[in-house]
Amino acid sequence: MITVYGIPNCDTVKRARTWLDDQGLAYQFHDYKKQGVPADKLPGWMNELGWDKVLNRAGTTWRKLDDATKAGVTDAASAAALMVEQPSVIKRPVVEWADGRLSLGFSPELFASHV
Repeated sequence: MITVYGIPNCDTVKRARTWLDDQGLAYQFHDYKKQGVPADKLPGWMNELGWDKVLNRAGTTWRKLDDATKAGVTDAASAAALMVEQPSVIKRPVVEWADGRLSLGFSPELFASHV
């Protein structure tokens, strides 16, 4: 089963879900806002994808953080703590594919390479 992790009102997540629907691929959606960040998955995401890639420093949530909070993110542990507290700073979507591989973000080419 494919699992898409993200926030339902995120445009990138919407495009990703539409692509999966258009391909007829079944998936489950994990909403960070309602279900929180899966604590058992976050370390694996950061190890495989890189904590600096999983942390979305280009997003609105990051830009709205105060400078002290931003300066406090210096390693995987501090990034993970912020991601759990502020799930919207996670780049979206994180997708766990049926074969266990992970991807971050969306493009039709990226998704096609995983199915």
